Amino acid sequence: MKIITKTIWVLSMVSLFTDMASEMLYPIMPLFLKQIGYTAIFIGVLEGVAEAVAGLSKSYFGKRSDASGKRLPFVQLGYAFSALSKPMLAVFIYPWWIFLSRTVDRLGKGIRTGARDALLSDESTADNKARVFGFHRSMDTMGAVLGPAIALIYLYFYPGNYKTLFIIAFGPGVLAIICTLFIKEKPHDTIQKKNIKTNFFAFASYWKNSPVLYKKLSAGLLLFALVNSSDVFLLLKMKESGMNDTAIIGIYIFYNLVYAVLAYPLGILADKIGLKKIFISGLIIFSLVYTGFAFNNNTAGFIFLFALYGLYAAATEGISKAWISNLVPKSETASAIGTYSGFQSICALLASSTCGFLWYSFGSTTTFVFTAFITLLAAAYLFFAGLRSQ
Repeated sequence: MKIITKTIWVLSMVSLFTDMASEMLYPIMPLFLKQIGYTAIFIGVLEGVAEAVAGLSKSYFGKRSDASGKRLPFVQLGYAFSALSKPMLAVFIYPWWIFLSRTVDRLGKGIRTGARDALLSDESTADNKARVFGFHRSMDTMGAVLGPAIALIYLYFYPGNYKTLFIIAFGPGVLAIICTLFIKEKPHDTIQKKNIKTNFFAFASYWKNSPVLYKKLSAGLLLFALVNSSDVFLLLKMKESGMNDTAIIGIYIFYNLVYAVLAYPLGILADKIGLKKIFISGLIIFSLVYTGFAFNNNTAGFIFLFALYGLYAAATEGISKAWISNLVPKSETASAIGTYSGFQSICALLASSTCGFLWYSFGSTTTFVFTAFITLLAAAYLFFAGLRSQ
């Protein structure tokens, strides 16, 4: 049986182009915001609110997708929103406008994610799901290698000229929209309810009736999400240590390359030995990375820590969604992933805001040590919670 189908390939290319556009800007966002005078607290709240919008809308649109039995319209609209948000950042530097542009980008992510992941799940089986999601994450993350590489080359010739990059990033976004036109969707079972009502806080209603194992898994994932703040704080730590923009972006590219190379093989390994084992191992690596960031201030150390961080990401990002989709009925996949993302978004808001506060009040060392400790607690919970991979 062919595991990586045409639909999986096209969806992966769409994600590659979108991530190329997003990640072209992501490593420079904290540098840009610092340049125009914003503090770590503002950056933390901005990233937290943006992720909250993404997560809450994932739940709503995921349930809408399941109810309608359609995936493709949500995928196409979501990627269009994300593409249009990129040039918005080049227009104004007012705080409300920056919030608006980030919100439009994250709303696009919220619209598409549940439907896209359901399409991936529909193209796979329980025995190869981690491999499929791992392949998608690998291709997606290659965009996170190419995007920052373009930014690095541009900033080499035009240092500090961030705004033009916001215009350049619109190009890959348009390519992603074009690719969505080639996706073919399989017929999908709808939720058999007429006049189904779905509100923006749909994640709360789905949670009440969801499977017990799904709730137990989500609880552990959400405990980790409460301290898994935006990666911009890792970039700020390197900036705080005296590294220049070129070195910071270069290391960030290296991290994404490690992530892209390892995501697919770790997905294959997870299908063989169990998603639970790989995911918990990833959390332990995350804790080690944050402990390292608490005390490291030299370039070689950051390179090593970001290599481990790429290993963590490859072991958790796609595998968590594969694990969730294995524990719920196929007709509820978008709702289940969207519901988890809804709660995760609230945790992301708290995590990034708390991280910004701790950093401002006590410094980066305290922030990273606290994150590492809570992550170990989450790993211990998942280990002893009696969960299975399928």
